[in-house]
Parts: sequence; structure tokens; C-alpha cells
Amino acid sequence: MNRTAIIAVAIIILGAAGYGYTQWSRQQTETIAVSGAFALYPLMVQWTDEYSRLHPNIKFEVSAGGAGKGMTDALNQLVDLGMVSRQIYPEEVQRGAFWVAVATDAVVVTVNADNPVLSELISQGFIAEKLAAIYVQGNFTTWGDVVGRPEVTDPINVYTRSDACGAAATFAENMGYAQEDLLGVGVYGDPGLAEAVRGDPFAIGYNNVNYAYDMNTGLPVEGIAVVPLDVDGDGSISQAEDYYSDRESIIDAIADGRYPSPPSRELNLVTKDEFRGATLEFIRWVLADGQEMATDAGFVPLSPERRQQEISKLGG
Repeated sequence: MNRTAIIAVAIIILGAAGYGYTQWSRQQTETIAVSGAFALYPLMVQWTDEYSRLHPNIKFEVSAGGAGKGMTDALNQLVDLGMVSRQIYPEEVQRGAFWVAVATDAVVVTVNADNPVLSELISQGFIAEKLAAIYVQGNFTTWGDVVGRPEVTDPINVYTRSDACGAAATFAENMGYAQEDLLGVGVYGDPGLAEAVRGDPFAIGYNNVNYAYDMNTGLPVEGIAVVPLDVDGDGSISQAEDYYSDRESIIDAIADGRYPSPPSRELNLVTKDEFRGATLEFIRWVLADGQEMATDAGFVPLSPERRQQEISKLGG
């Protein structure tokens, strides 16, 4: 074979090889879009980073924006997965919402660390009726009202979420109400609400655990105090109810049921009609190997029984 023929053959071989690689890349590379709940966002980022490391051909676009946005985006097929940090409503199921629970966390009551009656709040805690008097009826307007000290006239500055979100829905549900019933200055997002409470000595708010506690130290975020819930309603926080000092303690309380539900709740991943293709494989991984990452990220993994229930929804 002369030199010209050899070059021609080489060009054909290289061209075919290049074409094959391009086609393979197109077939194997896929991007999964995710939006929704701030609550699930930190764990989702860790899951997707790890999954992409294991499967370099799968990429993710993850954004937070509230559970309402996650559900809307999923049902309108603007994303492959919606993160929804509340129960799934019947009307959403009628529109084709299909979901699995993937972890558990909780909403906690937050105040500024310089609150004028902080010691009383920590020792007395909140019952649902007292929170409702602040957040729904507006009957308590001073911090003295809350703890029975009429001489304390500092005002209660109430903050809530402006976005449709699972945290607000779950917090309101604990009081027997809906997000729409909550009073207060609306602030967008979990980080925004935490920052509003940090900046106002008379503030009250609520946050998902991973926004109330520092991810590095495990202690409450600087400038924020987490107020206990008086679960037994006796007007004081017993040793059995005192698990708010650090993130590990409250995660343990959520896991073993000492922290009430609501405001603890399951976190869900939602799609329209059914999970498919690469998204389905990712969900299977989340319900298997991904659960091992939940605790370190400040979440409660599903129990083996609950995990199996969710896996069974996927079929196959």
C-alpha cells in the first residue's frame, strides 16, 4: 500500500473513531435538573456531587427556591426533580405528582440570642397555643406577654417566610393552621429568615435544622437561639425535652420520635407521573447508598422499613 493510501485509511479510521466517541458521549451524558425546598438543598448538593463523582456522565443543576417552586416546576416538567419538604397534597397527586420520601428533618423555633426574656423562653419552652397567639391571633405583642412578665414591654417582631415553603406549612401545621394564616414580615428563603432573626433582638422566626445550627460547629448559628417545644405542655422543659444544645442532639431526638411531628417531617423528591431513565437510577441510589450520607449532613435517614416502602414504589 502506498503512502497516499495509508493516509486515506488513517483518516477514515480516525474519523470513524471520533464519530463513535461523539455519539457515545451524546448518548451517555445527561443533566438532571432539580429545584425546590431549602430544607433538602444541603443534602441534595452532597448527594449530587457524590453521584456525579461516581457517574461522571451524569450532571446536575440544583437550585433552591422553596417547596412550592419545586412542586410547580416538577408538575410543569421544568425540572426532572422537585424537592418538597412537606406532605404532598391530593390536588397535586391529581395533577400527576409522583414522589418518594428520602430523609427526615424538622423545623425549630428561633429567636435572637439577645432576646430580653431568653432565659425564661429556654426554661418554659413553647406550646402550640402560645405560638398561635403570636403567629396567628396576634394576642401576644410583647415578650413579657409570652413569659408572664408584664413589666417587660419589648415588642415581639414576627418574621415568616414569603415563599411557599414546607417549613412554613409544617410550622403552621403544628399549631393547627396553614402557611397562609401566619402573621409577620415575610422574608424569602431559609437563609433570609435566619438572617432576619440574627439582626433583630426582638425577633421570632423558624428555620429548618440545618439553617438554625452551624454546619461546622454543630452549635446554634451565632446570634440565634433555638427555643424548645414544651411537648408535654406542663409549662417547663424537662430533661427529656431538652435536646436543643447542638445539632447532633436534636437530630437524635427527631430520629427516635422525641421531637414532635409536625414540625418534624419527611422530605420528598417529586416528579411528574414517574421517575425515568437516569433520574430513576439516581433515586434508587439515594434510597440505597445515599442514605449513609444523611446523618453527617444533619438529616435523619429513613428507617429500613420506610426505605423499603419507598423503593417498592419504583417497581422493577
